Amino acid sequence: MVMRAAVYPGSFDPVTNGHLDVIERALKIFDKIIVAVGDNPGKKPLFSTQERIEMLKESTKGMKNVEVDSFLGLLLDYVKKKNSKVIIRGLRAVSDFDFEFQRALLNRVADGDIETVFIMTKENYVYLNSSIVKEIAMFHGRVNGLVPKIVEEKLREKFGE
Repeated sequence: MVMRAAVYPGSFDPVTNGHLDVIERALKIFDKIIVAVGDNPGKKPLFSTQERIEMLKESTKGMKNVEVDSFLGLLLDYVKKKNSKVIIRGLRAVSDFDFEFQRALLNRVADGDIETVFIMTKENYVYLNSSIVKEIAMFHGRVNGLVPKIVEEKLREKFGE
């Protein structure tokens, strides 16, 4: 039997419960999810790539068939290197769709063998993104319920109590 793997790329700075929701839901469709931590050149991350990988590994340790990795360069090259033909993208709102739709079309032009699958997050995570979580934590607000426990701890270390 051929194992169908999908790549879920992102900066995950930090991973949120919305990201985990997308991973769990993607596992219902694919045999394996490769969570690929990348650095967005337009963003300055709060956490190092290694810290983000560690938080993702801790946050997904109870999930079967999840691999956490990192990549540099073009996503399409990485997807091919991992012997996958599917990119997972999470959607929260219409604004996400516009951006992600353009990116998916560009990827299709570059490599028609790789498909993008959109997974809408649960409605209780529609408002949630990593930037909001970092801002709340920076001002010592409560992020419990928004992120995994390990991320709460790491945010407290970064910003103090």
